[in-house]
Amino acid sequence: MRPRPPIKGRGIFSGTGLIITGLAATLAALIFPVWSYADRSGTTGADVLSTRTQTTPYGPLSALDQDFVTRVRLAGLWELPAGELAERKGTTAAVRTAGRHLVDGHTTLDAHVRLVASRLGLALPNAHTTQQQDWLAELNAAQGTDFDRAFANILRLAHGKVFSVVAQVRAGTQNSLVRDLADDANATVLDHIKVLEATGYVDFAALSRDLAASGAPSASDTTPPPVAPASALPVTPTPPPNTP
Repeated sequence: MRPRPPIKGRGIFSGTGLIITGLAATLAALIFPVWSYADRSGTTGADVLSTRTQTTPYGPLSALDQDFVTRVRLAGLWELPAGELAERKGTTAAVRTAGRHLVDGHTTLDAHVRLVASRLGLALPNAHTTQQQDWLAELNAAQGTDFDRAFANILRLAHGKVFSVVAQVRAGTQNSLVRDLADDANATVLDHIKVLEATGYVDFAALSRDLAASGAPSASDTTPPPVAPASALPVTPTPPPNTP
């Protein structure tokens, strides 16, 4: 008995079946990459990104803005006592003057950052980082011209690192309070850079190498665990003016 020939137009290998199969395969190829990419661990979706920016009455508050507020607070926590050491231990008038600028500048800037944190509902650190503790320990141990040299170079390096962060925040922030704080910080940091360089102890070659090697500090490098709620910190009624 001879086999029956296939009926034309039926089955997946017919013209219509091939078209349907091709369309289904194309649709699956389009859907699968989207599903598989979104399901990967560590992938940041739009909803995750949106949670990193907070809405405030003063404009959007980005993660970079929040990190900047923390950095300003941290700077005052150790640079103010470093300035007090320079006022007491500096062997030259220039070093003692630099110390006084640090004390005055960070006293004013710290009052400003605490006011900003209070208005934005941000928590601020109350403890030094490990790196800052090491720097203060080194300054406490140093004497004479060794202190002058360590003070000028350690503080100049720290100010050089934060200077680029201030510029980045000032250029891109959408928050008016953070913008004002960046203006204040910019004036303060630049003033401190100048008086530190005026001591005559800054090693610019070593400074350039250290800045290139260290790069921009990350939030994990600068933010210690203990923080205080903004409501627990004293605030002043109005932001202080820029430090001359």
